[in-house]
Amino acid sequence: MTYRENCTLPAEFLQGLCEHGLDALPQAITLLLNAAMQAEREKYLGAAPYERSPERRDHANGYKEKTITSRVGALQVSVPQVRNGDFYPSSLEKGLRSERALKLAVAEMYVQGVSTRRVAAVVEKLCGTEISSSMVSRATAELDGVLESWRNRSLGCFPYVYLDARYESVRQNGKVEDAAVLIAIGVDESGKRQVLGVSVALGEHEVHWREFLTSLQQRGLSGVRLIISDNHAGLKAARRAVFGGVPWQRCQFHLQQNAQAYVTKHEMKAVVAQDIRAIFAASDRDEADRLMKRTVEKYQQTMPKLATWMEASLPEGLTVFSFPERHRRLLRTTNGVERVNKEIKRRTRVAGLFPNEASCLRLVSAILMEISEDWQTGKCYLTFDP
Repeated sequence: MTYRENCTLPAEFLQGLCEHGLDALPQAITLLLNAAMQAEREKYLGAAPYERSPERRDHANGYKEKTITSRVGALQVSVPQVRNGDFYPSSLEKGLRSERALKLAVAEMYVQGVSTRRVAAVVEKLCGTEISSSMVSRATAELDGVLESWRNRSLGCFPYVYLDARYESVRQNGKVEDAAVLIAIGVDESGKRQVLGVSVALGEHEVHWREFLTSLQQRGLSGVRLIISDNHAGLKAARRAVFGGVPWQRCQFHLQQNAQAYVTKHEMKAVVAQDIRAIFAASDRDEADRLMKRTVEKYQQTMPKLATWMEASLPEGLTVFSFPERHRRLLRTTNGVERVNKEIKRRTRVAGLFPNEASCLRLVSAILMEISEDWQTGKCYLTFDP
């Protein structure tokens, strides 16, 4: 059944879905995809079928049959066409991009000889067909072009920038090593978030961070008023070199965790955590400084290493007091980036081990591109004054 034959879900079909369960799932997904693509074409055209409207920008031009591979099998969908433009339904492409990247990442392991019986089973489950090296090469070239264009797009003014790093296992010269995945997320002047960039590399941390931050600057990143991050290795020196005049907010959540390493008595951990929370929850910077001084004095005798660490490190988490109060809750920590990292981990766990840096970058880029597009169509993250 194509969309042209039936663009609605008839009662007999719904009854059949109930009776046949998962056997009818491919047909249901096909109908839903066709309906979504048809609605997107109408929005693109600016007019419903046969409607006369001054807002019309193009005309419908039939359908093109396309077979796509999904986790429920091959689906035969009808892709709407237009007469003059280059319309292609994002409801089809966007939903498949990350899954296609995941298939390629796993397939590369299979092709390059680093696979196991378990990986082969994953390939078969995800793709449904045997994957040849030529298929991987063709699909990789097509996907890499799209992702590279997104990673190199021009940026603009982003007052707030979050930086974070995570690690993925990559095979290098016969050994398994941890590759750093650097991520930058910005909040633009309209209050919406975007993923600004991503980089994957093995090697020295400071060099990697400096190259990554420089690339953001070269792509037009400007108007940065605050950088929020944890104290990652190499980041401080790179940040000072590239964005030397921009204030830095160290993640308060990670500061809380770091403090526990200096607490010598287990029963004092909760007390120390409560004291630090009180500093971060102060009404203004003066009050925070007063509480911090009192807390440092409190532990000067019983836990001198903790007191020394507090005096040196906690001020790095108080920069947020110089910014609007309504923004502080979202600027205090990198928790928003951590949620993105959890989604990346959930998706990359299937691959387990990447055969090279390019394979890792491909999958992570596809995931982040999808997340960033969702943010742009969603609610504002925070609100700036007019």
